[in-house]
Amino acid sequence: MVQTAQEPVRQADRAAGRGVGEILLGWRNRLAASPRFQRWASRLPITRGLARRDGTRLYDIVAGFVYAQVLRAAVELELLEALRERPARASALALRCGVPQARMETLCQAAAGLGLLTRLRDGRYALGRLGAAALGVPGLAAMIRHHDAFYADLADPVALMRGEVDPALARIWPYVGGGEGIDSQTAAIYSELMRESQAMVAEEVLGAVSLRGVRHLMDVGGGTGAFLAAAARRWPSLAATLYDLPPVVEGAEAQLAEAGLSQRIRVCGGSFRAGDLPGGADAISLVRVCYDHDDDTVAELLGSVRQALPPGGLLILAE
Repeated sequence: MVQTAQEPVRQADRAAGRGVGEILLGWRNRLAASPRFQRWASRLPITRGLARRDGTRLYDIVAGFVYAQVLRAAVELELLEALRERPARASALALRCGVPQARMETLCQAAAGLGLLTRLRDGRYALGRLGAAALGVPGLAAMIRHHDAFYADLADPVALMRGEVDPALARIWPYVGGGEGIDSQTAAIYSELMRESQAMVAEEVLGAVSLRGVRHLMDVGGGTGAFLAAAARRWPSLAATLYDLPPVVEGAEAQLAEAGLSQRIRVCGGSFRAGDLPGGADAISLVRVCYDHDDDTVAELLGSVRQALPPGGLLILAE
């Protein structure tokens, strides 16, 4: 009996008790990993498109860090803002941004390749469709600048995964790991970052969820109240409670008073880790809260939400 090259693999599959689906998955992966098969697939019309799409996706993954840093440089140098009104040459942008002309040309070409800019026939650069869209997203520039700490954490991803480094983000937000030691200055910086981008999120959420019939909405982890302010303006009879860590809500009362909403929105400082949530609300919102925490913490939070809500109460979960 002649044994094929694949027979030992099949025998190992059977010995491991693998199902048909897992065996087929292994066969597909071995095939896709074969350079010979890849060359064949790239020539065959029926598989050529798939092979090219996979190649493009792999290239994008490899080059993804460069893409992000091009965007970051464009934001830091306010390159998109400089082209908001009219196109300009790289030489003029270099003078404005304090960058050597040759390097500005390189940055502009890279940004044009990503669709952030577009190069005109006369050599000038204008905003591309993605660049114009980026200017229209509230808080996006601030969020990109905030990613400095995340980029630093990922400088050595293997050391990060092995727990051999102290992540910068963990020092900024100790509450994510279970601590509550956040200082007022750090809280104010991040709260402002979230507030700038919260307008777009609030519009999306309130456009998808009706608060008709809701008497009292409590926003847990609501920062300085940007989401509640938007909800209160849309639903004039709505009462509300803002609940977040004490250092986070320090600046909320002044902002809500300035918006004329201090009589309708109660500010309550506390931690959902420390005990029960305040009562009295028939709807609770968690807007960009759960993704910051592990599954066990989120399960405890959702349990507290259920206890705080009356029968038939509404939970709004937005991520």
